[in-house]
Formats: sequence, structure tokens, C-alpha cells
Amino acid sequence: MSKFLLYGSVALDTIYTPYGKGEEILGGSATYAALAGRMFSTPVLVGCVGEDFPPSYLEFLKESGISLEGLEIKKGKTFRWVARYGENPNQVEVLSTCQNVIEDFFPVLTPPLREISIVFLANNSPSAQLDLIRQVNSPKLVIWDTMNYWIENYRQDLEKVLPYVDIALLNDEEARRLTGEFNLIKAGKALLKRGIKGVVIKKGEHGSLYISPEDFFLLPAYPVEKVVDPTGAGDTFAGAFTGYLAKEDTLTFSRLKKALGFGTILASFCVEGLGVERLKRLKREEVEARWENFQRMMQF
Repeated sequence: MSKFLLYGSVALDTIYTPYGKGEEILGGSATYAALAGRMFSTPVLVGCVGEDFPPSYLEFLKESGISLEGLEIKKGKTFRWVARYGENPNQVEVLSTCQNVIEDFFPVLTPPLREISIVFLANNSPSAQLDLIRQVNSPKLVIWDTMNYWIENYRQDLEKVLPYVDIALLNDEEARRLTGEFNLIKAGKALLKRGIKGVVIKKGEHGSLYISPEDFFLLPAYPVEKVVDPTGAGDTFAGAFTGYLAKEDTLTFSRLKKALGFGTILASFCVEGLGVERLKRLKREEVEARWENFQRMMQF
């Protein structure tokens, strides 16, 4: 099975929603991305956790088809994130963020990991992202994500990452803050001028759009009746997108469109459960069924 290198956070989340709460549950950008990407390829997870990280979570990730070859267990506490959602799932109150062991973590890739040519840089410190991508011998496709925190506070470090990026994955607010353009098409084109080959802008319940110098594609979100927890939906989208593209060597516009479609489908499953609960029990047959239904919705 094809592989892709996935660098991001593995965390313990505490989440409060109108539909329930989860305390110290499995989370992190790399976790969501890996659980989605495993549907198509083998994610090779790079990151670190503390000594307090539950062994049962590690066992679950292994059993899910995720390689933990690049995951280190460091002395100290695991990264933690605490947040509360109200009736509007688009509004989140972040109560606490404790980076702990990931604060000063810079991974050192083993020789086999340096040879993996498809790389997804999930939300993480730009300096750590840069350090990792410079270790990969011949990256064929680099997909990159970030967040407003890094854009606002570590702009110089972030700018150094951009020359290595093939496809940028941003939400609408991040695209606007990074480029200073309110119109999302203009924001996408501004990033293309920086040398990025393609830009995906995620708009939550309003879908996503893809912009490259040659192509443009617009896709709605998959309709979900009950959003239990939107945590990790963007990371899930990105993991499925990368995992699907990693299946084959050829990168065509047709494959990019399908990758966006599968990212949309996996994100729709993610929001139906608390934390990674829905992704944990997701079957490939469910993904295929929803994919077929999604295609029917798109036909005229």
C-alpha cells in the first residue's frame, strides 16, 4: 500500500458540546488526518507524545493501519487542548492550550522516512515544519496546513515554509489573514503568485474551492443533519485529500477533484461524533456509499 508522511500533533482533548463531553480523549491534527488518510494509503505519523499518553490509544492507532514509526514518546506531558462549542458549531471557545512536549520538539527522520515522497505538513509550528521538509530527500508532493495563530505570531517563520509547498490547505479566514485579500478567489491567486501550485480553501458547511494557474473547482459540503462536534473536520478533510492523492504517482486535475470529494465525505463523518469517535468505527463501505450518494447529488 502507498505511504505518505504525516507531521502534526497527537493530543489529549477535552471537548464540551451540547450533545455531550469528552475528557482526555484522543485528538490532535495528525490523529484526525491519519484516521481519514488510512482509508486510501498508509499514513506514517511523525510527532511526539508524553509519558502519560494512554497505551490503549497507541494500540488503537496501530490496529487502524497507521504507522507509528515516526512517533516519539518524550519525557513530560502530552499536548492538551480544551474547548467548548455552543449551539452554533462554527463558534468555539478555546479554554486551554498546553503544548507541553511538542513545544520544543523537532523530529529527526530515519533514513527510510526520508525517502517517502508524499508529505502532509499538518497544523504545527512553521519552524518545525520547515525543519522536517528539509530532511525529506526528494519530496514529490508537499501539502501544507496552518492556522491563524502561526500566521499572526510567526509570520517570518511561516514565509520560509511557503517555497516548499505544492498545495496549500487553508480555511477562508486563514486565507484572508495570510494574503490580506477578503475575496477568496483573489486570496487564492495571491498565494499562487508565491509559487504554490494549488490552493484549497475550506469554507466549512459551505464547501471548498480549488484554485491553480490552470484550473478552478468548486464543491459544496456534504449535507449533515446533526453536527455533534466539528473538532478536527478540517484535519480530516486534509488527511483524506492527501491519502487519496498518495494512492498513485500521477497527479491530474481529475484526481484532485476526487481527492477534494473524498475529503468532503470524510469530514462529514467526522462531525457526526464526539472527537474521533465516528472515524474510529468508520468502514470503507460507508465511505463508498456516501461517495456514490454525493456524486448523484452533483449530477444535472
